[in-house]
Amino acid sequence: MSTGSISSDKIDLLIYGPVRPILENGFSDHFVVHKAETRGDLERLTPAIREKIRGIAVTDHTARVDKDSLSQLPRLELVSSFGVGYDHVDAKYAAERNIIVTNTPDVLTEEVADVAMGLLICTLREFIKADRYVRSGLWQTQNYPLSVGSLRDRKVGIVGMGRIGQAIARRLDASLVPVVYHTRNPSKDVSYKHYPDLIEMAKAVDTLMVIVPGGASTNKMVNAEVFKALGPRGVLVNVARGSVVDEAALVQALKSGTILAAGLDVFAAEPNVPDELKSMQNVVLLPHVGSASVVTRNAMNQLVIDNLKSWFSGKAPLTPVAETPFKGR
Repeated sequence: MSTGSISSDKIDLLIYGPVRPILENGFSDHFVVHKAETRGDLERLTPAIREKIRGIAVTDHTARVDKDSLSQLPRLELVSSFGVGYDHVDAKYAAERNIIVTNTPDVLTEEVADVAMGLLICTLREFIKADRYVRSGLWQTQNYPLSVGSLRDRKVGIVGMGRIGQAIARRLDASLVPVVYHTRNPSKDVSYKHYPDLIEMAKAVDTLMVIVPGGASTNKMVNAEVFKALGPRGVLVNVARGSVVDEAALVQALKSGTILAAGLDVFAAEPNVPDELKSMQNVVLLPHVGSASVVTRNAMNQLVIDNLKSWFSGKAPLTPVAETPFKGR
């Protein structure tokens, strides 16, 4: 394969997951594009097509690319996944097969940080509840009560300090809010106080903002013990994965007053949200919209395309994940 130009032989790609027109229309005549919107569609691909697939564009975290599906694609070279999180792709098995996995970092960093900050303020100052108050006509008879929460007397602990965590921290800095963080190891070039123990950080703050990858290592890491440590002024904001928070424990903590409130953009069984959360006035619920603007989603889709085009032009993948670093050809 010559460097800098796509092979004259047509390359078979699979677009897997919900339909995204920008992806379907993003490849030139040098590619043959196959589609599988669901797991059932994937399983119905003929052996002849599976034999030819060399690249996959994964359009959503709901499209799971596990060992079983990867093992049925003997010529697969690259999985280009939409989104910064890639816990839906078995990157460890891909590494064993010398399959490169890419994601779409950076292009969504500021958008997700904006949503995280907005969700925090919205939760603390009860904007959704206040909006309903105006619409109901109650303001015509009595003033809205003072909000219990405020950004002014907060100390925020960020769970995770990657690109998005640092972007959230910059926004909190600008709002004059003290920041500390929890990760397994201290992050380079970050001056905020590091807590290696999540419980100890929860005791030291009154607000947790969660932005860590999903997967087995973070499953239900924010649990009943963390909520107890956070305390009755505690506020949780989750813009990571629903799996990171023990949802049942969160419901109980909110019902019992163990913590004050929560702002959630992600849930354990999306799009299903527990009725108990829906009924609570001290919870703000968003339908996983962290990166969901036209401009940012277009940039993410383009990066999915560009990773595949770069690889099949003989160049390096643009954004390989840590488990599958590019080591040359």
